[in-house]
Amino acid sequence: MGYGYTGRILNVDLTRGTTCVEEVPAEVYEAYLAGTGLASFILHDRIPPGADPFGEENILAFVSGLLTGTGALFSGRWMAAGKSPLTGGWGDANCGGILSPAIKRNGYDGIFFSGKSEGPVYLYVKDGRPEIRDASHLWGRDTVETEETLIAETGGTATVAAVGPAGERLSLIAGISHEKGRLAARSGLGAVMGAKRLKALVLDGKRRIDVFDRAEIRDLSRRCNRWVRLQPPFLPAAPAALIGTLMRVLPFQMAMDGMVYKILLRKWGTGSMNQISVEMGDAPVKNWKGTNRDWGLGRSYSVNPDAVARFERMKYHCYSCPLGCGGICVDAGPYGRMHKPEYETVIALGALCMNDDLGAIMHMNEMLNRAGMDTISAGGTIAFAMECFENGILTRSDLDGLELKWGDSGAMIALVEKMIRREGIGDVLADGSRAAAEKIGRGAEALAMHAGGQELPMHDGRNDPGFNVHYSVEATPGRHTIGAQLYYEMFRLWTEVEGLPRPPLFYMKGRKYLPDEEKALAAAACSRFMNVANGAGLCLFGLFLGVDRIPVFSWLNAATGWRLEAGEYMEIGRRIQDRKQAFNIRQGIDPLSFRVPDRAAGRPPQTAGANRGRGMDIVAWMRDYWRVSGWDEARGTPGRGGSGR
Repeated sequence: MGYGYTGRILNVDLTRGTTCVEEVPAEVYEAYLAGTGLASFILHDRIPPGADPFGEENILAFVSGLLTGTGALFSGRWMAAGKSPLTGGWGDANCGGILSPAIKRNGYDGIFFSGKSEGPVYLYVKDGRPEIRDASHLWGRDTVETEETLIAETGGTATVAAVGPAGERLSLIAGISHEKGRLAARSGLGAVMGAKRLKALVLDGKRRIDVFDRAEIRDLSRRCNRWVRLQPPFLPAAPAALIGTLMRVLPFQMAMDGMVYKILLRKWGTGSMNQISVEMGDAPVKNWKGTNRDWGLGRSYSVNPDAVARFERMKYHCYSCPLGCGGICVDAGPYGRMHKPEYETVIALGALCMNDDLGAIMHMNEMLNRAGMDTISAGGTIAFAMECFENGILTRSDLDGLELKWGDSGAMIALVEKMIRREGIGDVLADGSRAAAEKIGRGAEALAMHAGGQELPMHDGRNDPGFNVHYSVEATPGRHTIGAQLYYEMFRLWTEVEGLPRPPLFYMKGRKYLPDEEKALAAAACSRFMNVANGAGLCLFGLFLGVDRIPVFSWLNAATGWRLEAGEYMEIGRRIQDRKQAFNIRQGIDPLSFRVPDRAAGRPPQTAGANRGRGMDIVAWMRDYWRVSGWDEARGTPGRGGSGR
C-alpha cells in the first residue's frame, strides 16, 4: 500500500460466485493514478477483442479516485467502466454522492466484476469482507426502493449503487443509480450490470486512508475553499437570462473565468444555465434543428432557475464538496421527494422536445432516475422520435396510438413509461436513437443526433466548436464533461503547464471556428487534464475554478509523496488517453465513426438564430487533435505500438 491509494482491488467472478483480492504494484498508480486511469490499465488487457458487452468476458469496474479520502476538496467522484453496449468501445460513467469513499474505506481502489450470475445477486462488502448475496426479492424494484431496502437489510449505514428496471431489461441507455437518483448515466453500463444479474453493490467500511502530508493537504484545501466561499450578490433568474442574450448579440467574446460560473452554481446549481444557454445558442432546440427563436425567453421562462428553486427544500453536497450544487425538491406529484433536475435533464426533456412544462420535466426526471435510465439519451431519443413523427417516418400506429407532437408533455410521459417497460414502440426506443433508427429505417438515421451511438449532450458545438471536437474524438463519444474551448479557458492550465497557449482576454467570435494549432493543443490538454482529474476522483465543477485556485497537482503530491511537476501529471493523462483509445482500436472501432452528425456540425449552417451561419469541418478538427496527440493523423490510432503503455 502507498500513500493516497490502498494498492488493492477486489475481483468478483459472478459465474463462479467467488471473490479474490489482487495487489496492484505501485508502478501502476505512478503511471495511471487510480479511478478511470487504473480501470484503463486493467480493462485494456483483460477484456478480449470482440467481447460481447453482455457476455461473461466483459468486466464492469467500480473505481474510486486517488484523492478520495485524503482531505482534498471536490474529490468525491466514483466511476464505472467497461465495454459499452451503446458504443461498442470504451465506456465509463461518472457520479458523485458518497460511494467513492465507501470503496476505499473497505480497503480497495476498485471492484471489478466479471462473469454472469445465474440469478439476481448483490455484492455486500463490510469492512473489506465481500459476500455475494441473493437479490431475487429486489429484481424488478426501482432504484429508490432497492436502495432503501438494502440499507435497512444491512444495518442502516451502508452505501448503495444499484440498477433499476431499465438496467434489468438491458436498455442500452441504462445507468447506475446512487443516493436515490444520482446516476452514473452514460455509456449504457447499467445494462452491463443488468446482464450480469448484478442488482447492486452495497458497501460499509471504516478504513482510514493514509496520506503523505495531511497538514499540507489541509492547508491547500483551506486556500481553495476561500475561492469557493467568495459569493457576491447576483441577479434574480429572469434578468440573469439576459446575460445570454447579450452574449448572443455581441460580435466579440471574453475568455470565461470559472469564478463567474461558480457563483451561478452555488446559487442555483447547473440549472442556472437553463435560460442563459438557450439565449446564447449553447442549448440545442427541437432535435438540433431549432434555434433560440423557437424556444426563446417567453417559453424558457417556465424553467428558469428561480422557478425550479421554488421546489427546492435543501442543498445537496457530495462527499468533500464545499459547493453544494445539487438539491432535494418536493412537489405534489406521486413521488413527493426527488433530486432537483440538472441542466442537461431540463434541456433534454425541455427545449430539445419543445416542452415548457416544468412539472412534466420534474416528473419524467424522477421516472427515469427510478428506472435507472439516462435522461440525456432518453430526451435525445424522444426528440428523434418526435421528428420522425413530424416527417411521417413514424405514425400513430407505430407509436401505439400516441400523437408525438412537439411539446406534448403528456405524450412524452407516456413514451417514457413505454421505454422503461420496453412496451410497444418503447422496446425500440429503449436502446437509444441510433439503434432505433437502424430498426425503423426510411431515412430515420439522418434524424438521430448521436456520436458513436451515444446521444449528444445539451451543449451545441455550433456555439462552441470545442464541444463537437470532444464529442467526436474521445474514447467515450458524445460526452460534455471532458473539454470545450470554454473549458480550456476556465481550467487555466497555461498558468501551471509550460508550453500551453494562453487565450486572449477578448476575441472576435468568428475566431472560434478557425481550426489552428493552438486550438488542437488546447483540446488535447483538456483530454489529458480530465484523465488526471478522473484518476484523482475530482469534480469537473471544482476544476472550473482554474488550476491556479484548485491545487490539483499539489494535492496529488501531498497525498502520495511524489514530486511531480504539472507537466508530468499531464503526461500521465496522455498515457491514459492513449490506453482508452487503444482499447477502442482493439475492439474494432473506427475512430472516424464517432464524428458528430452533419446537422450538429452546422453542415449546412442554420439560417436563423444564435448559431446562424456557423459550421465546421469536423473531420479536419479531429485530425488536428489526433496529430498533436501523437496519433496517426488519418486513422486516429495511438502511437507507441498502439498499446497506450
